[in-house]
Amino acid sequence: MFDLAELERAHDIVGQAVPPTPAHVWPLLAERLGTRVIVKHENHTPTSAFKVRGGLVYLDRLKRERPSTPGIISATRGNHGQSLAFAAGRHGLPVTIYVPHGNSVEQNRAIRGFGAELVEHGEDFQAAREEAYRRAETNGLEIVPAFHPDLVLGVATYALELLRTAPDLDVLYVPIGQGSGICGCILARDLLGLKTEIIGVQSTEAPSYALSFAAGAVVTTKTSNTRADGVATRNPDADAVAIICKGASRVVQVTDDEIASAMRAYWTDTHNLAEGAGAAALAAALQEKKKLQGKRVGLVLSGGNIDFDRFRRWVGPDAVAADQPAMA
Repeated sequence: MFDLAELERAHDIVGQAVPPTPAHVWPLLAERLGTRVIVKHENHTPTSAFKVRGGLVYLDRLKRERPSTPGIISATRGNHGQSLAFAAGRHGLPVTIYVPHGNSVEQNRAIRGFGAELVEHGEDFQAAREEAYRRAETNGLEIVPAFHPDLVLGVATYALELLRTAPDLDVLYVPIGQGSGICGCILARDLLGLKTEIIGVQSTEAPSYALSFAAGAVVTTKTSNTRADGVATRNPDADAVAIICKGASRVVQVTDDEIASAMRAYWTDTHNLAEGAGAAALAAALQEKKKLQGKRVGLVLSGGNIDFDRFRRWVGPDAVAADQPAMA
């Protein structure tokens, strides 16, 4: 999909707007997992999520190669839309973002805040995406899919940063939404010639990529009812499935309760706010704790965008108290 020189150039493009995000070793997380762990903090970008990197690289190529494009359009549950709105705003390009009804109120506000026209349509991401494609054709706008080589190239820059900081990682857990993040990690690892085992993470309520990995081909699901909206995907991308099947070791499924517990662990152990998808990697590592003893573990905290009401339910004082270890 790209070579190391292209990845380096993409990192330069991203770096004009997004400084390298930190990769921290947290002692309390290490104690919780019983092994060394390093967290890549993509919740520390200007949009509080990793996807901004892909948007910047996509828009850079678009403006260079198709400067007369009148505007872009896409569908999202939040982070992809923020990414495109942020990047398009830097180029003065109009952007329209479709979201399903009932989408995160605060994500919607952030997308509008970055200058996008936001349209609510349908009951889930797939319905919003189909309508965005229809409007793109009708209005002559550039449709930006959820998975595209330029998006993968952009988000792979966080993997480049992490794997150069910690080339000795034995295992890296990565959440899977539409697949750009894990594909970027796989491709960056291979370009750097490392042997890090890459493990995808999905919700049990939206397991389309886990099912596709097991089958070696695209498997869709009728619903994606997880509360972790960043991994609520029911129609996998075929190119992403091919890369994941070739380069990932396995795909772990975690429950919403496990994700909520991992969100609380991030809050209590690191004082970082993780959205559901952002906490999924830690949830999977906790589920596989026994397998990880003696290994060097990486976790991608892919984003920190979560509505206050959900934060209060999942990470508030009562929820945190329920997760505290008993006092001796």
